[in-house]
Amino acid sequence: MACDVALMARARRTGDAVFRVYAWDRPTLSFGRHESARHQYDAAAIAAAGVDVVRRPTGGRALLHDHEVTYSIAAPIVPGESLMASVRQFNQMLLRALQRLGVPAEEAIEPRALRPEGAACFAVPAAGELTLNGRKLVGSAQVRQDGALLQHGSILLDDDQGLIAGFATGPYLPPASAASLRDALGADASYGAVRDALADVVAADADCSPEALALTLDDALVDRAAFDQAMTHFRDPAWTWRR
Repeated sequence: MACDVALMARARRTGDAVFRVYAWDRPTLSFGRHESARHQYDAAAIAAAGVDVVRRPTGGRALLHDHEVTYSIAAPIVPGESLMASVRQFNQMLLRALQRLGVPAEEAIEPRALRPEGAACFAVPAAGELTLNGRKLVGSAQVRQDGALLQHGSILLDDDQGLIAGFATGPYLPPASAASLRDALGADASYGAVRDALADVVAADADCSPEALALTLDDALVDRAAFDQAMTHFRDPAWTWRR
């Protein structure tokens, strides 16, 4: 999370955009920026299950990062472009990558209302989110601050999101079955396959090779001062359990 916030700070400063794809060292439960979590989830139960916890700078609801691919997009805001317009643009990139893999994903059309409390990110698809056979496959959320944006998203390799219900302390929406790349691709579903498909699409949009766009997250790429400040912020339980 700190790295993504630092990339947003860099986008604000330089005008450059960075598309990042990553996995997590340990299973991690992430809460949305404004989600009620302190009285909704059992911190002791989460820790006992060997799961870390963090709160995202972007919105949405609880999400288990384990059998999935996480992406982030840090970019300057295009003058006059709305949040929904940029989300649609990013969705088209994701759809092209999924099509390269042979996954017939599509955007959800009908909005489905769901309160942030008492439900996980993949419980139901919202309008504009990517689905497979009517079930949510990709969860995304975007935040905008001072001329830059950060969009987070999760592409499920396997559906293990039902495990989140075991950490809930209060009323919880029964987990719906989410879509996963395993459903569509079987054994061919892998982090590497998704990463490479995304790299091919981004490179095609930039009219260059994937290798030319491959970067290492070092001090030359990450805004170091913003990263150090964000690390302190995201490690603080007062932020993680702030509400």
